[in-house]
Amino acid sequence: MVATPIGNLRDFSSRAREVLAQVDVIAAEDTRVTGQLLKHFGIGTPMISVREHNERAMAERIVARLAAGEAVAQVSDAGTPAISDPGAVLVAAVHAAGYPVVPVPGASALTTALSAAGFTCPHTLFYGFLPPKAKQRQDALAPLAQQPHVTVFYEAPHRILDTLADLVAAFGAERTAVMARELTKTFETIRRAPLGELAGFVEADNNQQRGEFVLLIDAAPEQDAVGDEGAHDVVLAPLVAELPVKQAVALAQAITGAPRNALYQRALTLKQQDDGD
Repeated sequence: MVATPIGNLRDFSSRAREVLAQVDVIAAEDTRVTGQLLKHFGIGTPMISVREHNERAMAERIVARLAAGEAVAQVSDAGTPAISDPGAVLVAAVHAAGYPVVPVPGASALTTALSAAGFTCPHTLFYGFLPPKAKQRQDALAPLAQQPHVTVFYEAPHRILDTLADLVAAFGAERTAVMARELTKTFETIRRAPLGELAGFVEADNNQQRGEFVLLIDAAPEQDAVGDEGAHDVVLAPLVAELPVKQAVALAQAITGAPRNALYQRALTLKQQDDGD
């Protein structure tokens, strides 16, 4: 599994180039795109097309090649394969057949954007691409808004304005966010601002509506993640009444997704009230 540049060709590692030059065949998401990369670096390895619509069938053929003693490299159009790109089905098939899967790390829009976001929350949810239809997208966003982790989305240019509007509606205009656009390319933009301001910035400049996007939304502040003092009492109170506090909090967190510390403090309060009664 070979990572390729997401823009700047100097990010293509010497190990990745050596692997692509030495394998028997390269399984590429788009042979035309990968062909340009190989030509630039003087790599003449033959390619086969492994795309989303044919990945399952091609996985069987690739396993057969491995059985015949060949070495196969998988690449996507850009970045690390199998991360919101084809590759996972093939990897699972190779594992199931008992052959080794070797990652050759390199560029990834996800880690590149996270490293430049400046969010201190240690937990991250990578969602990938949201549903393209508005209602489905809004339904997907609703349960994410108050979660105690940074949430990361990929988005395409033709949906960026609609998606930003839905993010503002779901997370609130004041939630801090980062837009990372055209990473490592000539017109790279990394902007950190409240979501409402970020949406306005993109809407006001057509140039900022082009390219590939990574959108990162900061975690809900702890006090907001639980909300009003009794926001989760309907779940927490009956658990505290029947179970030890630690177990009650663990179950309540699994159900609500609220931060453990805030739930724990509320559970102690409820327990004291029960004991007082």
